[in-house]
Amino acid sequence: MIKDKRINKIEEYVTKHKSVSLDELMSVFDVSKNTIRRDIQQLVEGGDFKKVYGGITVSDNKRTKLESFQDRQVRNQTEKELIGKIASNHVEDGDVIFIDSGTTTIEMIEFINNKQVTVITNNIDFIVRALPYENLNVITTGGILERKTNSFGSLKYMDVLNAYNIDKAFMASTGVSLSNGVTNASPLESELKTSVINRCSEVFLLVDHNKFDKYGLMTYCRLDEIDYLITDKMPNEIYQDYAKKNEIRLILDV
Repeated sequence: MIKDKRINKIEEYVTKHKSVSLDELMSVFDVSKNTIRRDIQQLVEGGDFKKVYGGITVSDNKRTKLESFQDRQVRNQTEKELIGKIASNHVEDGDVIFIDSGTTTIEMIEFINNKQVTVITNNIDFIVRALPYENLNVITTGGILERKTNSFGSLKYMDVLNAYNIDKAFMASTGVSLSNGVTNASPLESELKTSVINRCSEVFLLVDHNKFDKYGLMTYCRLDEIDYLITDKMPNEIYQDYAKKNEIRLILDV
């Protein structure tokens, strides 16, 4: 196996199992202890893993924490605007869409505010910013206020979702990986996100390149349940192969 590809597979394996011994990795990947040690050292130097006695484990910074909306909003702002612009090209007049909470999905409003669409959302910032645009028919999910994500989340939204046939869902995520799928750091939001995925005809996932190989507290859908993955940089070969195999369209250009 080519070294880079092997290291990527080791990374996914360790992320999935959280903590793995050297002996187990030697057996799974059929390589010598010296080779595994070198591979592990490369992963450790990346900052997402740390050595433990006899093996390797996921570092604390591999798991994303629930930060405030304001803290996340200023990070990778240029990339988020680009992703929002790309996503907006897939919104057409007459669509019924869901726009998820998140600092990337909120950027879509600047590019769809001249279209005639119905927007179902739990994103409070989107609701406020949509007020001047009468052509945007905004329906809120309601529920409990999640202050750290500026969103609503709870079981209150079920009747709203069941009443509409959603054409397209534009989803956010705190982290994406092959082993943990599409994840979220807020328990209040996760069931809402899962329900939207199940109700929607086409699912768009909007994530910048820093979200890959990270995971949040809860998985709200498998990666193969996504139809379109919109990002700012081409993910590594393993994700490209996975997308091709599962008919997920990678979109990076406007």
